[in-house]
Amino acid sequence: MSIKENLEKIKQKIRVKSELVGRGPQEITLVAVTKTVEPDRIEEAIASGVNIIGESRVQEAKEKYGKVGSKVIWHLVGHLQRNKAKDAVKIFDLIHSVDSAKLAKEIDKEARKVGKTQKILIEVNVSGEESKYGLSPEQVIPFLKEISGLPNTKVEGLMTMAPLYENREDCRPCFRKLKELMEEVKAEDIKNVKMIYLSMGMSNDFELAIEEGSNMLRIGRAIFGP
Repeated sequence: MSIKENLEKIKQKIRVKSELVGRGPQEITLVAVTKTVEPDRIEEAIASGVNIIGESRVQEAKEKYGKVGSKVIWHLVGHLQRNKAKDAVKIFDLIHSVDSAKLAKEIDKEARKVGKTQKILIEVNVSGEESKYGLSPEQVIPFLKEISGLPNTKVEGLMTMAPLYENREDCRPCFRKLKELMEEVKAEDIKNVKMIYLSMGMSNDFELAIEEGSNMLRIGRAIFGP
């Protein structure tokens, strides 16, 4: 199937699932993840209606940004090393993967240099897998209070990756826990912290994620193929 056909199929699934849980499909933001995808295929996706691109690596994003440019919004969905923050703030509208005070402060410093307020999400390792980045759920509220005074960063939500279970249903507790955490953060009413986005759900589990409250999906393989 073509990229356009894949996109239509995904959008239809989003429509059906969001309506089943009493939400409108317009409430769900689709991020097309373009890790290892060539610029000409990114252009094809843009022509098919994609307006947000998600990249996992800053260096790869720099090369593609040089060819594709600012006709789309760019999100960083992969881990960010502090020494790449300088380039990241120049490209990305939203960084999904902030998980340390040192990284947040580096982003803030580099954003200040270019006169920007950088929007970020906090990555949470809900499953507790050692192989995954992210804060534990218990660390999130103290962390948000620690970084809330940074003038050039703005927290806009939370992100997680569910484990790759054979049975997709096993992802549900992971997604549910992040939604509950989002509500706990809202109740704290921390300065400079907004809970706008719940970034969870990928090609293999996005329908479950919608059921559990996700409003931002990171989908690559189901759009571009393996």
